[in-house]
Amino acid sequence: MFDEKLTAHLAELSKLEFTPEELSEMTKDMTDIIALMDKVCDFDPAAAPYTLDSVDYEELRKDTYKDSYPNEKILENADNVKNNSFVVPKVV
Repeated sequence: MFDEKLTAHLAELSKLEFTPEELSEMTKDMTDIIALMDKVCDFDPAAAPYTLDSVDYEELRKDTYKDSYPNEKILENADNVKNNSFVVPKVV
C-alpha cells in the first residue's frame, strides 16, 4: 500500500531528505502506521462499552476518625527540628 515512491513524494512535499536506507525505514514505519489506523477504523462504535466489575461498597470498611500520632512524639528522635518539622540536609 505504502511504497518508497509515495514516501519519497511525501518527503519532497515536506522538504525532508532521506538516505535510501532511511527512506526504506520510513516506508516501513508509514506502512505500520497505516495498518494501525486501519485497525482503529474497524472499531464498532455500536458495541457495548467495556465496564469494570462493579464494587459492592457495603463490603468495604467504614471510615472512622482517629487522632493522629502526636508531633512531639514523632519529632523527639529527630536530630534537627525547625517549625515543628524535620530538617534534612540539602542534596544537590
